[in-house]
Amino acid sequence: MLRPVGAKFLFGITLLAAVLVLGQSCSQYQKLLKSDDHELKYEKALEYYNEGDYSRAITLFADIMPIYRGTSRAQTISYYFAMAHFRNREYTLASHYFKSFVDAYPQSEHAEEFLFLSAYCQYLESPRYSLDQTNTRQAIRELQNFINRYPESPRVSNANELIDELRLKLEKKRFKTGEMYYNITDYVAAATTFETMIRDFPDSKYREEAMFLTVKSYYEYASNSIPQRQEERFEKVVSAYNEFARRYPDSEFIEQASSMHERATSVIASFRENSTQESDQTTYSNQ
Repeated sequence: MLRPVGAKFLFGITLLAAVLVLGQSCSQYQKLLKSDDHELKYEKALEYYNEGDYSRAITLFADIMPIYRGTSRAQTISYYFAMAHFRNREYTLASHYFKSFVDAYPQSEHAEEFLFLSAYCQYLESPRYSLDQTNTRQAIRELQNFINRYPESPRVSNANELIDELRLKLEKKRFKTGEMYYNITDYVAAATTFETMIRDFPDSKYREEAMFLTVKSYYEYASNSIPQRQEERFEKVVSAYNEFARRYPDSEFIEQASSMHERATSVIASFRENSTQESDQTTYSNQ
């Protein structure tokens, strides 16, 4: 009497078959790499690409690219070579090859798409706001370059949305840097950072709080200064407050800012009064 085949036995057979197929596939691929049949390599590279095996496709395209340079197939190979890197999530390389394609074939029907994708790859490589933002700034430049080159493209609206998202990341980076300086009591650096953020990103969602923190930073700096320097430093508090109050008279921070402003004006008035008295005494003593 035949015994029923167990599930473990069937799994083992299936796994063995898969391993054999994989081994055969690897063996065929290694032979293909060593082959001088460039036509076959071209066909297999396209086949691998369409099957989603982008790593093998990239290797084969790279191998035959010099062979077909200057021929009618060169553009097709460059197209799939760039796209394979993109599909393989190798975004830095993909960006480079997209750009190279556009430079080599500026009249191609794919030039507009590839210039956008080159910038989009830079966008994908942009890290979270707390890290170095070199890629973010590069992505903004490339997206803007795309908009300038193809202002009528349907991709322009998407490019603008990506730029807005990237700029928000830069704004947050700058704002958080200002907060960091404030928290470690480097008040001059904090105020300067907030002021440059406001200047560089005038429409920032952080503008109101940044202007308030500018007032607060100058206030703390003046309060912790030696008496001989307080008058001029409290004047910066008054100036920063006037700008803040003019733009955000109904701000949730206005009460705190007003309190600092009152103290600043009081200190300044006291210094000026003492200065006047000293001047009067000097004049009286010289008479």
